[in-house]
Amino acid sequence: MNPVLKLILEGESLTTAQMAEVLRLDVSVVEKDLEELKKKGVILGWRPVLNPDYLAENNVVAVIEVKISPEREGGFDRLANRIAQFSQVRSCYLMSGAYDLLVIVSANNLREAAAFVFERLATLQGVVSTATHFMLRAYKEQGYLLARASTPQDKPAVSA
Repeated sequence: MNPVLKLILEGESLTTAQMAEVLRLDVSVVEKDLEELKKKGVILGWRPVLNPDYLAENNVVAVIEVKISPEREGGFDRLANRIAQFSQVRSCYLMSGAYDLLVIVSANNLREAAAFVFERLATLQGVVSTATHFMLRAYKEQGYLLARASTPQDKPAVSA
C-alpha cells in the first residue's frame, strides 16, 4: 500500500510537510503521491468525522434495504448508479444476502425521508421492494466511538 495513503487512513489529517516528516520523505514526493492518488481516483475527498449528536436536531438518516431486478446487460450496476445519483443518497452499496442494495439517505425529517422512498426510489423501474429503517442513535461513526454519558431521561422507567 502507498505509504501516504496508509498514513491518511491510519492517522489524523496532516499537512504534506507533517506527512513528509513522519514518512521521512521529501515534501515534493508526498505532494506527488497525493496528486497521483487523486488522479487515479483512490482519494476522492477529505471529510471530517462528525458526531451526529451535534448536528441539527431535524436531521434524519434512513437505511433502506432495496431489492432490485438485475438487468440482462448491466446486472445491478445501471440501477445502482441511478439510485446513487439522488441528492438525498449518502451511500449506496451492493450487498449479498436478503436484499441487493443498501442505501443510506439523509433528510430534514421523517416525512421527507418517507416521501423520497415512496415517490422516487420505490417507483423506479427495476425496484422490486424496499424496507426502510430510521437511525435512532449513533454509537460509533467511521471507527470513532461517540462516547456520551447517559442521563436519567435516557434510562427506561422500571416499574415494580
